[in-house]
Amino acid sequence: MVTVNALTELPPRPDAGELVAIPQGWEVREVEQFLYREARLADENDYDGWEALWTNDALYWVPVDGEGDHPRSTVSVIFDNRNRISTRMKQVKTGKRYAQAPPSNLRRIIGNVELIGGRENAAGGVDLEVGANFMALESRPRGNELWGGRVTYRLRQVDGQIRLVYKKVVLVDNERPLPTLGFLI
Repeated sequence: MVTVNALTELPPRPDAGELVAIPQGWEVREVEQFLYREARLADENDYDGWEALWTNDALYWVPVDGEGDHPRSTVSVIFDNRNRISTRMKQVKTGKRYAQAPPSNLRRIIGNVELIGGRENAAGGVDLEVGANFMALESRPRGNELWGGRVTYRLRQVDGQIRLVYKKVVLVDNERPLPTLGFLI
């Protein structure tokens, strides 16, 4: 039997926990190049390439109405674990995801990249936390949309390659109703 306390107690927020010093071995330019590549893969609908950037314990979160309290207690535009990211990519590649048939023409600009610090991961290592601003232009037959916001990334070195552990996108106007978000943010 589940008690009321068990229902109200939530695991820590995915972005909670103490921020520690920036881990050794990270180069700002290398981090920027990774973020630019991630944006380009999404913009160019390279779903296999984009999906390959994520770790097995990945989380992708787009909160509604501000910074987001906790993705398991409030509504989110996206709150995907690694399996859901994979499912989303399979759906898009079928061509039957009508929000993206035909695919949007997209271009993102990533800027104000800053290495924020490190956060301990479940394996006892430390992932690099990075913040950046973005602007994205989506061109569709229904018209153009301009998206902007702040992204928090958590990155990890895996076999000498940078991988994406966590991505939180806070849209500037996420307190208002949003038209369809069929593309990857």
